Amino acid sequence: MVHKAAASHIGACLSMADILAVLYGRVLRIDPQRPHWPDRDRYLLSKGHAAAIVYSALAERGFFPSEWLEQYCQDDGPLPGHISHVGVPGVEVSTGSLGHALPIAVGMALAAKQDGADWKVYVQMSDGECDEGSVWEAILFAAQAGLDNLVVVVDYNKIQSLDRVANVSELEPFADKWRAFRWSVVEVDGHDHDALTQALTSPPARQGRPSVIIAHTVKGKGVSFMEDTVAWHYRSPDADQLAKAVAELSA
Repeated sequence: MVHKAAASHIGACLSMADILAVLYGRVLRIDPQRPHWPDRDRYLLSKGHAAAIVYSALAERGFFPSEWLEQYCQDDGPLPGHISHVGVPGVEVSTGSLGHALPIAVGMALAAKQDGADWKVYVQMSDGECDEGSVWEAILFAAQAGLDNLVVVVDYNKIQSLDRVANVSELEPFADKWRAFRWSVVEVDGHDHDALTQALTSPPARQGRPSVIIAHTVKGKGVSFMEDTVAWHYRSPDADQLAKAVAELSA
């Protein structure tokens, strides 16, 4: 998809592929035949630039025909390069500008609490967007409101758009920051499906507290020349790189 569209963000997609596999394969309460089912869990992709991998998961689950994937990021196609809910079943909200999805998710979780609903809100965030002030305002409010129906998964691959996170704005001690804001915190290997399943099916770890799963991941996971490399935030694979990547991922 990314190669055909000459698009970007394949590294960011691969770092969260295992997280999505667990969420859509084992965790989320959803019904592809009823994408607006009122009792569904809500999943929001805050790192909206990683749209391709979410569209793939939605197609795999049957939310829309897999043929749509051929038109990813194409003019007049149904699947924009940054994730969009417009005409795309299974997408809750359009994102692209970072730092927006968590505040929206907080509102959703608060509404669910007020309605006495039992569905949960899951938010997939990037580490780089945790530079944003809007993120920490939402984190603070979520704890104050006791939103234990809110689960954040941080794709902590430690690379953002132009450099390593530590060189742009160091997040460490990252887990301690969330704890200081009164969140329940779990750290896992973001490529270990069993560990992810355990973490994602446990919330709320503490009643009355929102949960964050800090998933330690590798940007470009599974493709040797992409792994842990800043350039593959924006680079698009050429035909030779595509063939090599597909061969490695299929091995």
